[in-house]
Amino acid sequence: MDPAAALIEQNRLLAELYRTADPETDVPTCPGWTLRKLATHVGRGDRWAATIVRERSGTYVDIRTVAGGRPPSDQDGVAAWLGAGVEELLTAVAGVGADTPVWTFVGPQPAAWWIRRRLHEATVHRADAALAVGGDYQLPAELAADGLSEWLDLVAARPAASGPAPLRPGDTMHLHATDPDLGDTGEWFVRSEADGVSWAHGHQKGQVAVRARAVDLLLAAMRRTRSNHGRVEVLGDPAVWRTWLERTGF
Repeated sequence: MDPAAALIEQNRLLAELYRTADPETDVPTCPGWTLRKLATHVGRGDRWAATIVRERSGTYVDIRTVAGGRPPSDQDGVAAWLGAGVEELLTAVAGVGADTPVWTFVGPQPAAWWIRRRLHEATVHRADAALAVGGDYQLPAELAADGLSEWLDLVAARPAASGPAPLRPGDTMHLHATDPDLGDTGEWFVRSEADGVSWAHGHQKGQVAVRARAVDLLLAAMRRTRSNHGRVEVLGDPAVWRTWLERTGF
């Protein structure tokens, strides 16, 4: 998977959806947001990441200081503005070098880290937009599985002092994507640790097992769909899964 190409494509699909919808449509999975606010969040976030990279920043950058963070008023203009934000990020990474360390949520990382982060921000918020307008949402299995891995990385990196641990002491969880050909990249074993959680690819028996296609597993983990709908199977102790969802907001 080429994260840059995937980011361009996911952003294009979000922009096309926005172009044909009512910008004032409420987004139920992001309470208080409209489609316009969602698009603003994504486009401004891409420019924020580009600023961090371009400036080789080693510290947090206030998103309110980012240039060009306000979208135009017309729908076509917003769609183009979304695409321009992605190009700004990709240009910034190319300019400083993909391996240049910069600030991220999880400590210093190579500049290219932001491409993958913004890719999965786009995939999840495209799902929000599709759910808001009642549209279809699909995602290649490899991309959805990578999105879940990236999300687990972010959860595992959270400081212990930031809130309740995602799993109770001693709890374990197995996530299993049922798509063919994913191999170990379609299985995740998550365990509680003294300072939070850790995870690894592979098949191990957990107190709870959650099975679905990778796209449905990703959406369930992101609380974009209910885990008891017909596409997601929860086996074992459902309280472990419920606790995880309650404590891992996106």
